[in-house]
Amino acid sequence: MPMARRRFLELAGAALGATVLPLGGRSWALAAEAPVTRRLVVVMLRGAVDGLNVVAPYGDPLYAPLRPNIGLAAPGSAEGLLDLDGHFGLHPALAAVMPLWQSRRLAFVHACGSPDPSRSHFDAQDYMESATPGVRTTADGWMNRLVGVLPAPHAPTQAISLGATRPRILGGAQPTSNLSLGPNAGKPMPVDRPAVASAFAGLYGGSDALSRAYQDGQMARQELSADMQAEQAAADNGAVNAKGFPAIAARLANLLSRDDHIQLAFADLGGWDTHVNQGAAKGQLAAHLRPLGEGLAALAQGLGPQLDGTVVLVMSEFGRTARENGNKGTDHGHGNVMWVLGGQVAGGRIHGAWPGLAPDALYQGRDLAVTTDFRRVIAAALKHHLGLGDRQIATVLPPSPPFDGALPGLFLG
Repeated sequence: MPMARRRFLELAGAALGATVLPLGGRSWALAAEAPVTRRLVVVMLRGAVDGLNVVAPYGDPLYAPLRPNIGLAAPGSAEGLLDLDGHFGLHPALAAVMPLWQSRRLAFVHACGSPDPSRSHFDAQDYMESATPGVRTTADGWMNRLVGVLPAPHAPTQAISLGATRPRILGGAQPTSNLSLGPNAGKPMPVDRPAVASAFAGLYGGSDALSRAYQDGQMARQELSADMQAEQAAADNGAVNAKGFPAIAARLANLLSRDDHIQLAFADLGGWDTHVNQGAAKGQLAAHLRPLGEGLAALAQGLGPQLDGTVVLVMSEFGRTARENGNKGTDHGHGNVMWVLGGQVAGGRIHGAWPGLAPDALYQGRDLAVTTDFRRVIAAALKHHLGLGDRQIATVLPPSPPFDGALPGLFLG
């Protein structure tokens, strides 16, 4: 493809607010396809959230001594943890999701993460988004590969990301769309002007690959714009505040409820790199956890009965040191906690093998060990929620580097 035409196509995709690269010979027939009944939503916490304070092992006698300033008090104490099972407690800033735990719609997998030892944000995020720990040459993201093994796509909006650019996890040959749910979402763009749209339609009205790419991108934008306009009418009733993750999550729930073509969605949140003044029940970490919890609760509430057909995974590239540092924060670590919400999850339980915080149990003598490969959690969702077979799962999650397959017991049935 000549470079000038390739660049023009990239700009056209950006103008449409959607990334659709490449489409091959596919075309879409919206009205002919059946609605999606199973969905997967992934939320990435970029910066490495401190899982030992998200789901704190207050029952481990070594927890408090390791964290004299940032450790959370036991349940029942002032600003104490919210008790989960008598050993683990939830950060009090996450009170909004406790009803989901109590109704067994939310589970956690502790000591979970990547087997790769990297403490580089860039590398660790890349490995989690490609699902090939330690392999830098993987060309695509695992959610993009997932699109390829699902039944024939209904529209370019089968997989969407919330943001201005396509993330690594959705990068690859399969078509995906990007959508901003911020205050400028749905704002008219140059391509929405009749004269510009007519000119583009004339240039790309054929059946060649470039024309189909443009046509599919335009279809994606039109569909999402219509969804957003319908959602905005409901939001104007005072139901949604357009600031922060709670508002974005509520709008995403409305979007998913209105558009049966969306099967996969991805969102990421930054600000979790708490090297200094992390805080305990209050402070920097708490200020980020509160809107995260409120947003997840808003997503679940907005989906209503559709939550049964939706699984939400919340993950972060690695955890943080077991011992607080001299700046009352935590440094880059290893094991973490992963969230699983909705669907037929075996909720109200902490899954995974807990290694403890004893010096000889810590990874390299400083970090929570990884006892559950994060890919086992994803594989369980693919198998038990999306109904994929072993061959399909192996395409999405290549067995090299090896892992032990789907985590048992995470889903009911």
